[in-house]
Amino acid sequence: MSSTVAVVGTDTGVGKTVVTAGLTAQFRDRGVDARAVKPAQTGHPPDDDAAFVADACGTDEAATCLRYLEEPLAPRVAAERADDPLEYESLLADCRRECERTSLSLLEGIGGLRVPLAGDREVIDLVADLASVAVVVTRSGLGTLNHTALTVDALERRRVDVRGIVCNEYEGASVAERTNPGELERMTDRPVETVPPVSGSNSEELVDGVRDALSRSFSDRLVEKA
Repeated sequence: MSSTVAVVGTDTGVGKTVVTAGLTAQFRDRGVDARAVKPAQTGHPPDDDAAFVADACGTDEAATCLRYLEEPLAPRVAAERADDPLEYESLLADCRRECERTSLSLLEGIGGLRVPLAGDREVIDLVADLASVAVVVTRSGLGTLNHTALTVDALERRRVDVRGIVCNEYEGASVAERTNPGELERMTDRPVETVPPVSGSNSEELVDGVRDALSRSFSDRLVEKA
């Protein structure tokens, strides 16, 4: 039986793609048939999150993207401006088909949860229709408490079980950074892990840092039965 874990962010640019790649690589290293699924990619080219994951994992089987849109805008807006029919029900059906192809799908979000996706539907609608569990990727510094707590609340209202939170690019350089993980655990009652800034000359090196930072127990929690 296949399962789907949504990797969502509090905003754009928080690190969803590198966390998605790290988790996909970690599961594949353990022999799990895991694959990242990107419903729609805007800003293409040059942006291509699925290609990043595939390169990091060393195989095209590790990721797929269903729709590409050129302008770096919300998918609904980019599609409308390109006169490209982007219908929610069709996108949902395509995502469901792709998620059922593998035993574990990592559904990567697009920006934040309230980003307009297609018609009057938003990213959170697709997440709620496809995934019963999620991991939230957020920034580590000042301001993340409010954004993260609201994101968790929004998912829980849609009956998506948030299994964990990842504070990305964590350096502990400020009081806010050092105290945020503990405060997020207290506020949300969810486990929080931190990923330090990672660097490298290619996607594989970048993802190695993320994969090594996320504990086995954290990833196990994402797929354990409720």
